[in-house]
Amino acid sequence: MAKGKGFISEFKTFIMRGNVIDLAVGVIIGGAFQKIVNSLVNDIVMPLISLLTGGIDFSNWFFVLGEGDFATAAAAKEAGVATLNYGTFLSTALDFLIMAFVIFLIIKGINSVTEKFKKEKTEEPAAPTTKVCPYCKSEIDIAATKCPHCTSDVE
Repeated sequence: MAKGKGFISEFKTFIMRGNVIDLAVGVIIGGAFQKIVNSLVNDIVMPLISLLTGGIDFSNWFFVLGEGDFATAAAAKEAGVATLNYGTFLSTALDFLIMAFVIFLIIKGINSVTEKFKKEKTEEPAAPTTKVCPYCKSEIDIAATKCPHCTSDVE
């Protein structure tokens, strides 16, 4: 029985680690982000590309690997004939490239906004810690009342 409690205790320790929880949050946010990017690609970018290419349907680009002549890959599949669907592959590869480009643009935008906020925070000048002695022009501590170099009284 003590082993069981030890195992459960170890599991609780493992599951409550920060990196496990961070990973879970990342997976959940990644799933939601994937829906956004898929919608952007499928509902906005791909229709524009279809408009620019004259409505080319890559899914009907295929080679028949058996006997017969078929107008579509679906018709060949219904007939039980093997096909090499290179158009579907090209479409999927194009989807991937578009999705990767969209993600690149989103991350680039996020990084530029983050850099602007960092610059705004770091633009505040730090309070001076030294001053120049008016007599010998040496750099001295801001709180000094006497110059350690020339022993003059400074304000």
